[in-house]
Amino acid sequence: MTGYSLSRFLEECGNAAADNEVPADTVLRLAVPMQRLLSVAADFLKPSHLRSDPSHYARNLVYAAEDGSLSLFALVWEPGQWTPVHDHGSWGIVGVHEGVLEERAYMRVDADPLPDRNHGIALQRGGLVLLSPDSVTTFVPNPDHIHVTGVPEDRPRAVSLHLYGRMMDRFYAYDVAAGTRELIAAPHFES
Repeated sequence: MTGYSLSRFLEECGNAAADNEVPADTVLRLAVPMQRLLSVAADFLKPSHLRSDPSHYARNLVYAAEDGSLSLFALVWEPGQWTPVHDHGSWGIVGVHEGVLEERAYMRVDADPLPDRNHGIALQRGGLVLLSPDSVTTFVPNPDHIHVTGVPEDRPRAVSLHLYGRMMDRFYAYDVAAGTRELIAAPHFES
């Protein structure tokens, strides 16, 4: 798309986040701009944004707001690489640049789904979404979006852009069998 750029996208993100207190309104306003950004991703993605890691998916920082209110990452998924089952503690928008990203949802089904509880968490598998190039998906917190994302071994690598309503440097990882969750660091490569 002629005239669209990363800087314009980031300006729209900052405005949307400042104008909307309701996460669902923010992601509604930014889903189409994410799709526009995907159309020009080849213009701004540097080799440093496309780094991979043979042991796990790679999170490459593209942008972080100075006040910690927004972060944009390029994630690179080699065949067979998956996240843990996790949540975000934030609204977010994901767009696929290359390959097919698979998302498997989980739902909390425990009787007391208080967000600050780390034990006695019952999760049930939910639906599956296959995200192809130029696809966009969104999520909001409360209830938080719990899922596992990755690329099966029989598919080629995928590259996706992830925008979050905070600096995504930690998230809760869930142990489904044990019924627990733990706040973990989300390491990433700086550009």
